[in-house]
Amino acid sequence: MARVKTLKAVYTFRATTEAMKMEQCAREHEIPGRLIPVPRQISAGCGMAWAAPAEAKTRTDEQIRLWGVEVEGFYELLL
Repeated sequence: MARVKTLKAVYTFRATTEAMKMEQCAREHEIPGRLIPVPRQISAGCGMAWAAPAEAKTRTDEQIRLWGVEVEGFYELLL
């Protein structure tokens, strides 16, 4: 049975340390999502990306700004 793809907010990072900072921020503030390998459709510096449900984008953006996480790019993808 195939997994149903859903729209995700995907954030990419230039450095692995920024990806790890995002993961720590998300855990501490209970932001949904997880670190994933960068999807084939895009490319990014460190090879890691944060994937969150699309409906969590506003909250995720706010925490990224507050924590000073340096994001390389943002994409909306079906994953």
